[in-house]
Amino acid sequence: MTDQIARNEKQLGAILRRARKQAGLAQGALGDQIHLRQGTVSRLEAGEPAVQLRTVMAALSALGLELVVRTRSKGNAADVEDLF
Repeated sequence: MTDQIARNEKQLGAILRRARKQAGLAQGALGDQIHLRQGTVSRLEAGEPAVQLRTVMAALSALGLELVVRTRSKGNAADVEDLF
């Protein structure tokens, strides 16, 4: 998988969904790997903001991904509005 940028919860959820599907896993199978219910995986992929950070990190790890933090590239006003 190439590097992808997520600037909000929905974008991160979409990245996780694509990675899970590329791995050939159902939501329930990923949930089993990280000891969570299928519904929690669904909420994570939907970008629900109430999902705990440890859940995000567990999903990333199970999918062979990692979180990288870097200085944000210049964006437009719409990018900032998407954060709120």
